[in-house]
Amino acid sequence: MTRVAAIDCGTNSIRLLIADADPATGSLKDIDRRMRIVRLGQDVDRTGRFHPQALERTLRACREYGEVIREQGVERLRFVATSATRDAENREEFVNGVVDALGVRPEVISGAQEARFSFDGATKELAAMPSLERPFLVVDIGGGSTEFVLGDDAVRAAVSVDVGCVRMTERHLTDADGRITDPPTRRQIDAIRADVEAALDLAAETVPLREARTMVGLAGSVTTVAGLAMGLDVYESAAIHHSRVTRGHVQLISERLLASTHEERAKMRVIHPGRVDVIAAGALILHTIMERTGALEVLVSEHDILDGIAWSVA
Repeated sequence: MTRVAAIDCGTNSIRLLIADADPATGSLKDIDRRMRIVRLGQDVDRTGRFHPQALERTLRACREYGEVIREQGVERLRFVATSATRDAENREEFVNGVVDALGVRPEVISGAQEARFSFDGATKELAAMPSLERPFLVVDIGGGSTEFVLGDDAVRAAVSVDVGCVRMTERHLTDADGRITDPPTRRQIDAIRADVEAALDLAAETVPLREARTMVGLAGSVTTVAGLAMGLDVYESAAIHHSRVTRGHVQLISERLLASTHEERAKMRVIHPGRVDVIAAGALILHTIMERTGALEVLVSEHDILDGIAWSVA
């Protein structure tokens, strides 16, 4: 066994996984798995730069994670940064802060690398489920980007496009003063859908989306929609992992969220407080993808890019 740590720093959240990995048996045993909503991508789509408060929130979480990593005796650590960090002009401020907090330099990976990590993390367990039809289409809806990966035991095609729940919320649902329209207008909803459709046109040039037989959905927008579809009172990772949600149910959840106010969504305790303002856009992205690909249901996975990063370290 090798004790490894993986950190995934995205547009909306920063997550830590500490696990004991055994490459010989293909097992990954969780020791600690945690998440902080830091919204590193705040205003990046509009300004091209990290907001000072967003940097401070993120680096505070890094310092917390550093303490946990040292306490748990981690042998190897890999820190991966994704969409927002690719877009920010002042990324060196972020990089230097991470080095100070954790002693490692964050790797700003490409969308293609992000897609492959997501595929590895989501599909390793699925080998033990032979009833699932292949190929898989792994769809990772993040804060700033969405990754599409088609494959069986290995990746056949992968692409990353710039639509995510934070990016779409800030671009289409937020006014000049930073206030979110609550609930959004039909025009705003149509603008999000148009962006997602354009991104799907781009994705389809690289990934044959309709060849997939099983869609596997990853990340907070998808897992939260699953929790709502299951009628959970609070977020239950074990119950959500490998649940299935039909396209019709995703549509109903999306319409419900888009018609609700911030206060109404905040009362849905399955929604993390840090996702209340962006989950409606995330659900709409998921529904639009399912319509376009023809997927009748999505298999929801709690294991994703974070697990893929851990395997790459092991």
